[in-house]
Amino acid sequence: MNLSRRNFLKGTVAGGALLTAGTAAEARPNKTMPPEALGLLFDSTLCIGCKACVAACKRVNNLPPDPISEEFPMWDAPLDISGSTFNIIKVYNSGKANRKDEEVDGYAFMKQSCLHCVDPSCVSACPVSAMIKDPVNGIVAYDPDACIGCRYCVAACPFGVPRFQYDKALPKIAKCELCRHRIPDGHYAACAEVCPTGATLYGKVTDLGVEAHRRLALKPGEKTSFPRGRLGGPDWSYQGVAGKYVQQVYGEKELGGTQMIKLAAVPFDKLGHRPLPERSYASISEGVQHTLYKYLALPAVVLGVLSVVAKRNTKHEDDDDDSSGRGRK
Repeated sequence: MNLSRRNFLKGTVAGGALLTAGTAAEARPNKTMPPEALGLLFDSTLCIGCKACVAACKRVNNLPPDPISEEFPMWDAPLDISGSTFNIIKVYNSGKANRKDEEVDGYAFMKQSCLHCVDPSCVSACPVSAMIKDPVNGIVAYDPDACIGCRYCVAACPFGVPRFQYDKALPKIAKCELCRHRIPDGHYAACAEVCPTGATLYGKVTDLGVEAHRRLALKPGEKTSFPRGRLGGPDWSYQGVAGKYVQQVYGEKELGGTQMIKLAAVPFDKLGHRPLPERSYASISEGVQHTLYKYLALPAVVLGVLSVVAKRNTKHEDDDDDSSGRGRK
């Protein structure tokens, strides 16, 4: 019996299956949000697609402008976040697209940027702690000095947020860091600071959650006050009417919660946000890894499989020698 790649893999998978069968008991629970966590509330019904937030984000982060062409006119550029664009507004449209915030024959806007997960996969996957979650404000930040360019964070993020600067001689990982460099000077996220309608609102996540549920409880068309800028700051609120909200605060429970929560009148799966479980991917993957490597369990399985295969090979070779030598004088 020869050691083939197929036999080796079959043995390894079988041994690994025995170990992973018990990983549920080893898996850790979701991490919890810091009490003083900061974040954003994005209300799609208030967004008018002006993209002031996109321009402000580039300005305060010293990011270059995106190219404009006949194929991608001014409003449509850029089409996605990238190594030079941390925040964009995407548009949903259906049929005639002449009714705002309607699923049929309507259109709606959705903000895409880092959601600052409570239990972030990017932080869990990073082998050198280049991706860091602040223990006080919860902002998921990036340390370029620690980064080794492995791009595990890019592959791990379920929202496709961290981007690698492939066009740079000395590339880095690029993503929204909630304008943390502006906090010591008394400023806050530029996207919320410049939003004219309050579609993007900054503040403590607990307060933003209360505001989100207040809006969900309103009847469509009911008059209400919408704050702008940041909660707890200057009162720049204005009077408006409540939208026909989908009864969901996206980001409140998904993958253990995020610090950017969202409201919309169009179903979130139409706006690029697929349904996700409440269990964070990081808690599951870390549980599997810790179980497999606890007491060198996985290496022991591989060594055991190799030992069994080697023993069988040796036995068959001895049998072949004995049979070939029978009857000889």
